[in-house]
Amino acid sequence: MSLSALVWIITIVFCGIFLWISLAVKDTASQSFSHYAIAGGTLPLILILFTDIATIMGAGNFIGHAAQGYKIGMADIPFVFGEQGSKVIFALLFAGFAGRFTYNTLSEMMDDLLVRDKVTRAITGVLTACIMIAWVGGQAKGLGDIFAVFTGADPIPIIMLFNVVFIIYTYLGGIYSVVWTDLLQGIIVVVFAFIFYGYALAPVNFSFAVLQQKLAEVGAPELATLSNVPVGTIMKNFVTGCFGILAAQIYWQRCFAAKDSATARNGMLVSGIAAVVFVSLTAIVGIVTHAVNPNLEDPNQAMPWLMLNYVPTWVLAVVYTLILAAAMSSADSNLNAASIILVNDLIRPFAPGKTDQELVNYAKLLTIIVGVFASLAAIYSSSIIGLFSKAYTMAGGGIVPVLLVGLLWKKTGEPFTMGTQNSRITPWGARLGIIVGSVISLSSLGILWGVAISAVVTIIVSLLTPGASASETPNLKA
Repeated sequence: MSLSALVWIITIVFCGIFLWISLAVKDTASQSFSHYAIAGGTLPLILILFTDIATIMGAGNFIGHAAQGYKIGMADIPFVFGEQGSKVIFALLFAGFAGRFTYNTLSEMMDDLLVRDKVTRAITGVLTACIMIAWVGGQAKGLGDIFAVFTGADPIPIIMLFNVVFIIYTYLGGIYSVVWTDLLQGIIVVVFAFIFYGYALAPVNFSFAVLQQKLAEVGAPELATLSNVPVGTIMKNFVTGCFGILAAQIYWQRCFAAKDSATARNGMLVSGIAAVVFVSLTAIVGIVTHAVNPNLEDPNQAMPWLMLNYVPTWVLAVVYTLILAAAMSSADSNLNAASIILVNDLIRPFAPGKTDQELVNYAKLLTIIVGVFASLAAIYSSSIIGLFSKAYTMAGGGIVPVLLVGLLWKKTGEPFTMGTQNSRITPWGARLGIIVGSVISLSSLGILWGVAISAVVTIIVSLLTPGASASETPNLKA
């Protein structure tokens, strides 16, 4: 059987299974907005663990970072350690904390515990949604790229096709569709990744010394070292990845969906460690491709080209299944997260009288709108990682400093509890801190200055302005 036929069969079977799962859980998901968003905070460890793994290991991590490795070599590793290592940091510092609560979004948590200001909540919601939308577009772009290489099909219709599938099964089942499909996808990712890396690193005999030698032979020895990369660039890449992930709704959402703090922490810790290892290896796969073929016109083809030229057909089918599972799991997670953010933080605070069913309907409608918008972003973006990086920079540089200041600068020594504001940040301190941090992070000054100035602005403005009254933004949880 030809590779093209195998790819089409795998795609059709996967899409059929995912749609069947979404139909099976749609009634449970529609019980309430809390069920649609976070499964009522009841998910066990096995679902949290595999949804974390499946969500983290998207097409960007298998294709985008291979492209970055091909272009800039080891200079991509600091971004990887920031982006993926932040999951470990998140697990150790935040996941257990977040697992104590049943908020629907990070913005809602910050609003209830820290600020009590619906304008700040809306700004935070927009910025965190940008990360999710970029991720959805990135998954479709990655799938379109590899599908085009493996089958010769035009990638644009494929991008549109995958987005239609993402939209339908996320629309139907909310977070329940996401976690149950992720259970299957996460298992596939873990098992098939070992086969993928085994074949991808074979051209250099699994030896970094051999890789360095081959790079020298093609005139690119600099790709195997960090010595020629400025320290400032390394720090910028690390902070961009790290702070961007700490502002990502999908990870907070899983913590809120977990049945308890230990489940939230352990799921993220194991998946974070796996992500650091897997994605670092993917960047090295891109470097390996450069060593054996330095003349690729499009770095996004680095991983597909290596697979097509160095592995048998059955392994190509395995690799395609791996990337299909990874991309679909990340896409559905981020699509669901984006729609939940927009409803929970842009509609709900300004229309508190909406019923649960109305909120679920809004979330379904926005799932369609976000999916269509992400399709267009995927088509017109030049690179997967470029799509992610700007969203990380904007959200991480503004939201995370304000979050950290808010959690550390408490009014009292009492622990944070739902329904009780315990931070000295004022509404104007949070608003300006987020906006200034985001703008500066996107400017030529970069995210390091953005983070520092955001924290300073948040504190100074909070000292000069009054705080919100307890009743200004009432807690929306029962």
